[in-house]
Amino acid sequence: MSLLRLSHVSAFYGASQALFDVHLSIGEGQVLALMGRNGMGKTTTVRVICRLLRHRGGSVLFAGQDLGRLPAHLAARLGIGLVPEGRRCFATLTVRENLIAAARPGPWDLRAVEALFPRLGERRDQRAASLSGGEQQMLAIGRALMTNPRLLILDEATEGLAPVVRQEIWAAIARLRTETGMAILVIDKSLVELSRIADAAVILEKGRSVWSGAFRDLGPEIADRHLGI
Repeated sequence: MSLLRLSHVSAFYGASQALFDVHLSIGEGQVLALMGRNGMGKTTTVRVICRLLRHRGGSVLFAGQDLGRLPAHLAARLGIGLVPEGRRCFATLTVRENLIAAARPGPWDLRAVEALFPRLGERRDQRAASLSGGEQQMLAIGRALMTNPRLLILDEATEGLAPVVRQEIWAAIARLRTETGMAILVIDKSLVELSRIADAAVILEKGRSVWSGAFRDLGPEIADRHLGI
């Protein structure tokens, strides 16, 4: 049974339609790469899943529950953790305060997050605004983990980071994949890095799902046609 299933989802910003026919499925413990060129609907799909944008057509089910009428905070309580594009840490709060602000009971606590990202432990009392971009991204991931989600969504988690920091983030995601039963939906452009962690992929084009399958089946011809690589 799927943990998350989107079927024929459509969504609008005002009168402008952004999603036309999106379908994807993630099982417990699975890593799914959501891919596509810029502006094809990836972040809009994430907004629909997290109930930051209502869909008009199709269905969105999480753990067997219809999310259609739920507000964002109740969807989060069901076990959806979001690492948003652009990090969006609470700039005036310390690292520790950012983490405990979202905390819910479970195995992911301050100690567990600091074990995954030791830099956060070293900077526990610093304000988020004083952190580097990479450290802020670690904080955003740690904050999402503190909600103890069943599904972790990473929207461009390595975008714009220095190569050494990108590798730290990818290593942390790989650990989450192998050491937890958490399902992960990851949006990123790096086929090489995604190939090491993703079980499956869905490609969006102009608000539609145009390809889905095992990541190992995403060959050069498909990547060329839909991703421009």
